[in-house]
Amino acid sequence: MTQKRQSAVYRFLAIIEKVGNALPHPATLFGLFSILIIILSWIFSITGTTAIHPGTGDTISPFNLISIDGLNRILTEMVKNFTGFAPLGTVLVSLLGIGIAEGSGMIGTVLRQIVLKAPDRLLTFVIVFAGVLSNTASEVGYVLLVPLGAIIFLAAGKNPLAGLAAAFAGVSGGYSANLLLGTVDPLLAGLSTEAAHIIDVNYEVSPAANYYFMAGSTFVIAALGTWVTEKIVIPRLGEYTGDEKPEELHPITLDERLGLKYATIATVLVTLVLIWSILPIGSVGGTGGFLRNQETGDWLKSPFMSSIVAFIFLGAAIAGIAYGIGAKTYKSDEDVVNGMSKSMQTLGSYIVLVFFAAQFVAYFNWSNLGLIMAIKGAELLKSSGLGSIPLMIALISISAIINLCMGSASAKWAIMAPVFIPMFMLLGYSPEFTQLAYRIGDSVTNIISPMMSYFALIVAFIQRYDKKAGIGTVISTMLPYSVVFFIGWVLLMVIWILMGLPIGPGSPLDYQFGG
Repeated sequence: MTQKRQSAVYRFLAIIEKVGNALPHPATLFGLFSILIIILSWIFSITGTTAIHPGTGDTISPFNLISIDGLNRILTEMVKNFTGFAPLGTVLVSLLGIGIAEGSGMIGTVLRQIVLKAPDRLLTFVIVFAGVLSNTASEVGYVLLVPLGAIIFLAAGKNPLAGLAAAFAGVSGGYSANLLLGTVDPLLAGLSTEAAHIIDVNYEVSPAANYYFMAGSTFVIAALGTWVTEKIVIPRLGEYTGDEKPEELHPITLDERLGLKYATIATVLVTLVLIWSILPIGSVGGTGGFLRNQETGDWLKSPFMSSIVAFIFLGAAIAGIAYGIGAKTYKSDEDVVNGMSKSMQTLGSYIVLVFFAAQFVAYFNWSNLGLIMAIKGAELLKSSGLGSIPLMIALISISAIINLCMGSASAKWAIMAPVFIPMFMLLGYSPEFTQLAYRIGDSVTNIISPMMSYFALIVAFIQRYDKKAGIGTVISTMLPYSVVFFIGWVLLMVIWILMGLPIGPGSPLDYQFGG
């Protein structure tokens, strides 16, 4: 990239940063959006705006929230909107289990073990791959693996900034990809379910809705991240000439090994129970299949698929406790509770955000504005003649651009889902498919977005090795990853569409009314 083009990119990103910093707190933003919806419901109700529901033929009219009925509903259902908000419970329960695993030290030890065991020629791939896997435990990848990537590269005689970039690319740029379900899966699924109810009140989006695609994406992102690191980032950065000296990476201790052994045994036992629970009904001496649908024998639409959040909690909790006992990091039940409590302490601002987001989503649904916008938008898109591939690429691009100004994945999806999911449902595309396109766009620009919550932390990590480094250093280093991840992920999605593959268990690409 020429100096002139690079300067243009920096100017553009400086504008994005300035605009993003000028935005109010996301909670305040949702409060303002809620007020805006109330006002718009009044405006559109007095203008007589309507739409014909293509599925039922009913006439959809705006509901005036400034009316007596509207104001009564706002006041009487405020608590219900908050406590009944789908993502709230799923996130809280998931993080309780992950808090146990993280508090025991299990997650950190597993990541360290993965990296330490990697052959030198696979070092970069393993760091990116481990970064992607770390997303299961939310922020642990940022605070543990990103600085560890720099330390490992420096110890291997390579530029530590390249190791930091590789880890950051996996943790943040590959945020949606994973071989395991994490906290973001039930969170986004809950928001998607709320949005799908605008069209179909019985529609449910599973936390595993995008699992097949995202599991496949894990290897694609790891390979692309490795290529960018080796072919672009390392040559560009050159040899490290800073003051930092290589640190010795301590091997896994005997206690940690015992902890991992206990955790592995516990995980295998839990996995065997889960496999047993979805075996054909009546198998294994008449006891198999107790988590299948007892009427149809199906395992996709069954208690098993409805219990994903419970499995995340139980699996992480059991493995974490087993590790804690073996590694002697958990000596009493109080230690376990402290691990759970610590994970909850990080959710204070999230809970405040959820309160206002829940009101916004509720008002949006009550007003019928989301449904009317979806019908009008679907009619416009249908007349445009665009196919599924151009439409989804457009959504990915919109998501990626918005991500530069607004960091929270859940906050963005809470705003976008009530508009795009109903719109694409009316065009015949499933909520799961729409959510998938959003997640791709939301991930690829994380690493160049100053609004990403851990961006300042990454700058601080880089400044340890380069005192003059700043935001421009991070963005210029990570920009190749964003571009390559965008192209690679879009191509993977196109292949998935052309082959007609399901994107998750029971998650088709298409949606049909009454389906």
